[in-house]
Amino acid sequence: MEIIFYNSSIHDYLLTLEKSTYAKVFKQIKLLEMYSYKLSMPYSKPISRNLFELRIRGKQEIRILYCFYDDKIYLLNAFIKKTKTTPNREIDVALKRIILLH
Repeated sequence: MEIIFYNSSIHDYLLTLEKSTYAKVFKQIKLLEMYSYKLSMPYSKPISRNLFELRIRGKQEIRILYCFYDDKIYLLNAFIKKTKTTPNREIDVALKRIILLH
């Protein structure tokens, strides 16, 4: 399945991460591309009906919120996770972007 960055700022943000984190992120994006819906814990976790988080563990905890739409995977939002739960504001950004895809 094809991976689409919702906008270039997400890709640009990922490029600013530490080198080791950056390598893990793009490795897991490749796993998502290969396994799509079948990718599960510890790599991917459902947030809601059509919203998932790609979970990159390590020195920096990175989360990439994504969805499936028109046989593509859209990477909607990316952030460094600093709290135990995924912040609602980050989920809200992703949900609004899903609406704009339609």
